Amino acid sequence: MVQSIWDDVKAAFSHGNMVSRLIIINVAVFIFVWLLYLLLLISFGHTGDNQRLFNNFIEYFCMSAEWQHLLTRPWGLITNMFLHQEPLHILFNMLFLYWFGRIVGDLIGDQRILPLYLIGGIAGALLFFAFANLLNMGQFAMGASAGVMAIVVAAGVLSPDREMHLLLIGPVRLKYVVLVLLILDLVSIGKNMNTGGHIAHLGGAAMGALFIQRLRSGSDWSIPVNMVLEAIVRFFRKIKGNPRQSGPRMVYKNTVKTHQKTDRSKQTNGKTAAKPSHQEELDAILDKIKQSGYDSLNDEEKEFLFNASKNK
Repeated sequence: MVQSIWDDVKAAFSHGNMVSRLIIINVAVFIFVWLLYLLLLISFGHTGDNQRLFNNFIEYFCMSAEWQHLLTRPWGLITNMFLHQEPLHILFNMLFLYWFGRIVGDLIGDQRILPLYLIGGIAGALLFFAFANLLNMGQFAMGASAGVMAIVVAAGVLSPDREMHLLLIGPVRLKYVVLVLLILDLVSIGKNMNTGGHIAHLGGAAMGALFIQRLRSGSDWSIPVNMVLEAIVRFFRKIKGNPRQSGPRMVYKNTVKTHQKTDRSKQTNGKTAAKPSHQEELDAILDKIKQSGYDSLNDEEKEFLFNASKNK
């Protein structure tokens, strides 16, 4: 049974989309963290040494509010967004990542999910750092919440009138779901409930909205991020001595068709070309937005994009 589960996980990571890969990574780190805690508990019992060692390990990968800690362990800016200690914390983060990540991936491409998650997470971590020093609040931050909020808000900006079917409530438009989540963060800050964490959420949310606004203006922030990630992947493959090794790539792959026309009746050598598929038309429109901005679309293309955002 264990081997079967392991094979399923490997298949999901190798052939799944970026949302699936992010969920697998977060869950794998969570399991590792708790296995480590269990090992320390077995080794030291309830003496307090196990908790001290465990906390030291966790803090080594957290986002710190202290300058010295951040300068000596800068990786915390990234590693904190894959780190969870509480089961409910990771459960809700992964559920929201799954629900909203699929929407964002469908509308702007799977290759933009990881950059959006990372940029949102970094923005949340930096906002936490700034407010933690201004208001003298929590010392450490961890969790995927800021990156997930970037994806949640991006989905709301991309397709505000799309409906989600919520348990016990029924269909609710995305814009209202996002609005409620933002209000809950503001209320929690006002009540001094995990203030640093909720401030980080707002940082990620702001970055999600800005990411989509810049994308519509023709500036794709995912491109430089994916270029850096691809360079890192090539570096490690080179260390392994197999730079051409095939396998799953967690980095940028441009799937948007360039300079593709959306005219449904275009002619090729005097013959009517095959009607492009729904995805091809959507890719062409997204490419046009990238090149010239949203305002360059004609009425037919805007209507097509609107209908696609509602029906995806």
